[in-house]
Amino acid sequence: MNHTTSVFRLLLTLLLLLTCSQGAWAAGADGDTHIDAVLSVDVSTSMNESDVNKVSYEAMKMFVDMSSVQGDKIGVVAYTDQVLREKALLKMNSVQDKQDLKKFIDQLTRGPYTDIAVGVSEAVKVLESGSEQGHVPLIVLLTDGNNSLNAGKSQEQSDKVLSDAVKKAKDKGIPIYTIGLNADGQLNKDALERISNETNGKLFVTSSADDLPQILSEIYASHLKLKVVPLTGITANGDFQEVAVQIPNSSVQEANISIMSAKPVEVKLFNPAGQEQAIPSDQIVYSTSNAYSLIKILNPAQGDWKLKVKGVPKEKIDINLIYNYDLQVSMELSSSISYRPGDTVPVKAYLQSNGQKATDAELYKNAKSTLIVTDLDTKKTQEIPLAVSAQSFEGSMKIADAHDYSLKVKVENANFVKESAAATISAKSGAKAPETGTGTSEEPKINWAVTGGSIAGALILIAALLYALSVWKKANKGFVGQFVIEIKDEDTGERTTPQYKKLNAFKGKFQLHQLLQLAPEFAETQTIIFRPGAGDTVALFNESGCVIEKGGRVFDAAKGKELKSGDRIRITLQNVNKSISLEYIK
Repeated sequence: MNHTTSVFRLLLTLLLLLTCSQGAWAAGADGDTHIDAVLSVDVSTSMNESDVNKVSYEAMKMFVDMSSVQGDKIGVVAYTDQVLREKALLKMNSVQDKQDLKKFIDQLTRGPYTDIAVGVSEAVKVLESGSEQGHVPLIVLLTDGNNSLNAGKSQEQSDKVLSDAVKKAKDKGIPIYTIGLNADGQLNKDALERISNETNGKLFVTSSADDLPQILSEIYASHLKLKVVPLTGITANGDFQEVAVQIPNSSVQEANISIMSAKPVEVKLFNPAGQEQAIPSDQIVYSTSNAYSLIKILNPAQGDWKLKVKGVPKEKIDINLIYNYDLQVSMELSSSISYRPGDTVPVKAYLQSNGQKATDAELYKNAKSTLIVTDLDTKKTQEIPLAVSAQSFEGSMKIADAHDYSLKVKVENANFVKESAAATISAKSGAKAPETGTGTSEEPKINWAVTGGSIAGALILIAALLYALSVWKKANKGFVGQFVIEIKDEDTGERTTPQYKKLNAFKGKFQLHQLLQLAPEFAETQTIIFRPGAGDTVALFNESGCVIEKGGRVFDAAKGKELKSGDRIRITLQNVNKSISLEYIK
């Protein structure tokens, strides 16, 4: 290979890295998945007959208990033909937060008339005013029949409000899961199905309120791409009966065991080593209600656990398990300046946990992976199976036409379904690849003179490209670890509950204001910037008027200050009499 060809190929490689978004590029969902959910429930007086025991309230409470220990936000709308009670999105950061919301649900009352449009419209407004960036929104709408409007409102008016609300939900990517309680056979199924279909949600219909807890758990699992795993149900005999609970791998973040029984139960839990676990404890959250009991095991050990349940004789008890994973699918595509019809595009994907490549082979065992290719010109989609190895999924697609394509990888096993972010490639700029009888092609012949000036120009271009590449890498470098945040009111001395904010959702840089949910009172923290530091550190840049201390000493971070794991700083705000404590944990 001559020097000219070497320089040409080096330039080409650099250009590929800089101009193609797929070169050594990963598409995946960053960070943990938290939800912003609004439970919109019909509290018309007709529910007194279709839901005599207020199981709908129990189902909503179970949804609350199934939410993550920290981070999920849930709101409630209780509607008839108007909003009777409402709770704005409340972040679930403690057991007490969940207890407060469940107490609110228990206090809901019922009234005359029904207008589904009110329930949908108000739920959308609640999400608009309180949804958090990076959270996954959803609405759960529960009703038991048709509209029953008072004399002051026409069906046409209701239809217009509903149509506008559904369109807004669709435009904002808010799926609406509808539940029809068809106790009297008068349910307007078509209306609920239309709402779900137009917003990419799902319709559930049941004739018994007793099914509602199961339906709510399925919605929770479906929305987070998880699966409900039915465990062995039992008919209680008055003694403890054993049920096997398998934790399949070490990447399970939470295991939710729901025990559905209309009568009280007693439970015992044993880890894989056979040791009985205290319920509740730091690692086990236990919630009970009139219709269910829920055991949430945090970071459970891999292996075979044993659950023992004691119920009222002859009572049928259903038991389900939902695993909550901190997993994302990351996809890699090979570099190319342009694709042409006939080209083969190699694809590789792998699982990530907490921003790092997952190394647990059990996650890949028995998994099925598919490359989903959508022709953006024809809107047709095809699924291509990918080969599964111990730590990756691999395959390829062949480009058929000079079109644009969207690619994403889906990974599914018995416990979860995960998808990567979509990547777009284009084959519109190239012509059809030439075909040869042997299926081989000669190396391109380059016939151009190389002068000292052209070499010098090439070297300058290489240097410029390398510099641009370093800037690009810096701007897209990820973070590791998390911040523990506490906010103190300097007037009252009150402190907020510590909040844990993982940083792997950010690339290149982020503002302290983003960690504070963009709250207007903390707007001055927009100019307190964090960037990835050397190794597993974080670099702090303070361009605000806030005073920053470490170990009681004020320091200047205008030009950057390195924070290592375990470092704790205090930021005194200027515009409000509050301070913020940050601890960096790797």
